[in-house]
Amino acid sequence: MTGFEPGDAVVLSYYSCRACGTCERGHPAYCERGYAGNFSGARPDGSFPMRWRGAPIRSGFFHQSSFATHVLAHQHNAVKVDRKAPLELLAPLGCGFQTGAGAVLEAFKLQSGQQLAVFGVGAVGLAAVMAARVAGAASILAVDLDAGRLELARELGATDTYLATEPELTKTMLKRTRGGVDFALECVGIPQVLRQAFEVTRPLGTCGLLGLPSPEASEVTLSMTRLLFGKRLVGIIEGDADPKNFIPRMVALHAEGRFPLEKLSRSYDFEAINDAVHDMEARTVIKPVLRMHGGSTR
Repeated sequence: MTGFEPGDAVVLSYYSCRACGTCERGHPAYCERGYAGNFSGARPDGSFPMRWRGAPIRSGFFHQSSFATHVLAHQHNAVKVDRKAPLELLAPLGCGFQTGAGAVLEAFKLQSGQQLAVFGVGAVGLAAVMAARVAGAASILAVDLDAGRLELARELGATDTYLATEPELTKTMLKRTRGGVDFALECVGIPQVLRQAFEVTRPLGTCGLLGLPSPEASEVTLSMTRLLFGKRLVGIIEGDADPKNFIPRMVALHAEGRFPLEKLSRSYDFEAINDAVHDMEARTVIKPVLRMHGGSTR
């Protein structure tokens, strides 16, 4: 292992091999070995980091595992941060927050004066809202089923908020943006929401898919005619961000008061994991963070 020493504070993110073609081109989120490295429960070579009574344990989600008091992780997963940093706030940066903020700042490279629409303002969508404000977006439109989350989106930078159930929502948003937004993000993984996000994207604009669809509902129909007018539809994994560079960027933005993670997170003792899951499912918390005794977090 290089670049680390005992006692370092780290934020963990996804695994990438750092050597394949996509990694070498600066897109480790699309690592050619990423699926096996992150989701197989084994190392990329097929071996297992842990065993129980002689049998291998498939425990290495994201090549690190979680919901545990100790973690075995690859050096490619780890990003070193200041030992005095507020780890309870920084712990979630490696996935959802990176996905939303990275989509805006890395994949879209949104510029000052442009417009963004965000469909679904959970952890991913709210991170996108905050990033758009950092980038100087002229308009940030947020859509959700939850009025409370829309209120938080306004607090974090959204200029316009809409309940997803609002009649003729697409027409309303197109009128507000005078023909559509430069960028739109679908953050919930629902085909009809992706179609709506695509419809409010202007010609030559880009619609990004961030939400994970269910296997039963993973197909969408779009207007080929509208696609001809220069619209782009792209899938975005982990914000197309390199954690080694992007996590320190988010940490710096938080230190400057421009990425207020404290408004999104709530800490729970590890023993209260069931409460954390319940509150997340009840949508009373955006990002629950488990706190271990001794200060580490998950």
